[in-house]
Amino acid sequence: MRNNMFEQAKNAVGNLMSRNSFNEQDKQAAQNAIRSAYTNATAEEQKELQQLEQQLQQQNELK
Repeated sequence: MRNNMFEQAKNAVGNLMSRNSFNEQDKQAAQNAIRSAYTNATAEEQKELQQLEQQLQQQNELK
């Protein structure tokens, strides 16, 4: 069974990272998608979600 929340989190972060600029609300939406995805994530998906969180944190530090 596919974890749709996981896919949504990946898409949210991917869309955010592809833009040159984004606001705090956009970042918060991506973080919320990641948190929601953790609920039904496999161990492998959880590792990927951690990487997505790190990407968001790094992007925030560059801002």
